[in-house]
Amino acid sequence: MDKYYTLKDLALMTGLTTRTLRNYLKMGVLKGERIEGLWKFTDEEIAEFFENPYVISGIQAKNRAIVFDFLAQNKKQDNEICTILDLHVEQEEAEEISAFFCEEVGKREEKIKLSFEKNGAYVRVILRGYEDSVMEILNKYYHLG
Repeated sequence: MDKYYTLKDLALMTGLTTRTLRNYLKMGVLKGERIEGLWKFTDEEIAEFFENPYVISGIQAKNRAIVFDFLAQNKKQDNEICTILDLHVEQEEAEEISAFFCEEVGKREEKIKLSFEKNGAYVRVILRGYEDSVMEILNKYYHLG
């Protein structure tokens, strides 16, 4: 069975709102399939979406916002980490990385900001959240590989 991503997964990956993603669907920039009332997207559909120049600039702006907002907060209530991973990978590995980080962030109760950007042969992953949670995800990722 093919792996499908939901609108929520795609919002997690891109940092874009589900409303923005629905607008992309209406415009035909994002392609997917409604299955049992929910939008579902294949790896190929997501890869095509990430390669659209219009989308790339929006995702890059969201990426910068995650990092700049982190840096701008001088008085944090809790310990936080903001980390950027730039990885040179093949398409199949990019899909695995995307699935891993979406799953890990999605199953946590605390809010972790995730951004995923694929550009050619490299993938950029940005994680921001409580230090324990981000470190747990990073440790799990590096111990799987």
